[in-house]
Amino acid sequence: MRGAYDGGIASFLALALLCLFHTSCFVDGLLKCYCDICQETNHTCETDGYCFASTSLENDMKTYAWRCYDKVHFFPAPEYSVWCQANSTLYGPGGVEYVVDCCDHFDFCNRNLTPSFPSRVRSDGDDAAWVTWKMALMIAMPICVICVVVMVIYHVRKTPERPGNSDDSQEAPDRPILGGVTIRDMLEMTTSGSGSVGLPLLVQRSIARQIQLVETIGKGRFGEVWRGRWRGENVAVKIFSSREERSWFREAEIYQTVMLRHDNILGFIAADNKDNGTWTQLWLITDYHEKGSLFDYLNRSTVDTNGMIRMALSIATGLAHLHMEIVGTQGKPAIAHRDLKSKNILVKTNGTCAIGDLGLAVRHDVITDTVDIQLNNRVGTKRYMAPEVLEETINMNHFDSFKRADVYALGLILWEIARRCNVGGIHDEYQLPFYDLVPSDPTIEEMRKVVCTDRQRPSIPNRWQSIEALQVMSKVMKECWYHNAAARLTALRIKKSLANYGAMEDLK
Repeated sequence: MRGAYDGGIASFLALALLCLFHTSCFVDGLLKCYCDICQETNHTCETDGYCFASTSLENDMKTYAWRCYDKVHFFPAPEYSVWCQANSTLYGPGGVEYVVDCCDHFDFCNRNLTPSFPSRVRSDGDDAAWVTWKMALMIAMPICVICVVVMVIYHVRKTPERPGNSDDSQEAPDRPILGGVTIRDMLEMTTSGSGSVGLPLLVQRSIARQIQLVETIGKGRFGEVWRGRWRGENVAVKIFSSREERSWFREAEIYQTVMLRHDNILGFIAADNKDNGTWTQLWLITDYHEKGSLFDYLNRSTVDTNGMIRMALSIATGLAHLHMEIVGTQGKPAIAHRDLKSKNILVKTNGTCAIGDLGLAVRHDVITDTVDIQLNNRVGTKRYMAPEVLEETINMNHFDSFKRADVYALGLILWEIARRCNVGGIHDEYQLPFYDLVPSDPTIEEMRKVVCTDRQRPSIPNRWQSIEALQVMSKVMKECWYHNAAARLTALRIKKSLANYGAMEDLK
């Protein structure tokens, strides 16, 4: 009984946490929005609430609007509005139908929003009754939420503090409701374990603004990566420079793709733009992995044959999930990474890996059979570019072209891992692919000569052929870096080949 009671309280705590985040607004100052009727202010309005876009339908005629939504209009509470929470059709005076999309994550965030009407699943005769019930639920729900929050606060205040939590309470004395709720708990609550979309924007903003930066753990062309702390948990904070706003927004957008969350994809937590008084910082917050990137790990450590296969299989599994299209109303588009390399892969404590840095990723739109390539000054890493990318012969309108370029880069990463495989005390020192053929920062022309003109690939030591695990890895990597992109293995095929070898080893 005590366990069930504690479980119920934990559920109440998590529910109350989400409810409170939804009833709080963390906007500093006024938010600028695109306004279609504000000619005198250059189509700009300012608000203490949200930017919104709406689509209305009257007599089969659609009308679009982009404007500001002030807090004074919020209903039913000062910090919360049913109007913004509705993801289905609403009805105004005269039977006008409309859908609304609200946002507040950056200035003019509503500029490209065009809400669309959901598909109809009821007959016209059911519409009036459904509308009545829907409005009743929309009004009653916030009242129920308030009641739940009050009950939980009352219970928590009456419950004596459990022993062993003194450090936590000292670090965050202002958290009467959060208790032991972790980031993972919140993600599981909001995604039902499926990893569908991620945390709501206001929850992300709250987490971001409570993080303390501890130490720098990396630097790149985009900015810096820090280890941060949120209520006792380590998180990784990627801080983009202001000129990289497009990359920051794109990466956050890709990470929040429906059904993307996976054990072998770096776990996204939050994105926020923070004004430190001098300039705006662009934060991307993810899971923290203390072993660092695969590049760093292989530089300082070797792996045994089992560790090598485990690493390779986990990367192939993550890439296969990224490349896979999941069909359904909560489906996931196929995604290609476009900058796969050992520095963009994180090593987890159990020896498996997670693919990160999705700032250059592209998604496949099945309906239009198009690729959503964003305008971006960044290019992939030259050393890992596939022959067709170096020669500029890749078909940018064909999504499979990008997947095949990812597989080429995966083959080079498998070679990096295999070099560090320690068998009987014998292993190779860590090196980047083509270390003996091009300088440390090669040009496109240098890489093109080696990869395309001379058709060279990283050398495979003869001793690998006498070790079964390294022989398997050699075969897979060779099939990844064929000059003819269509001949390369798929990520799913690589995953199955490595998994089959791992299963055979387990049976021995």
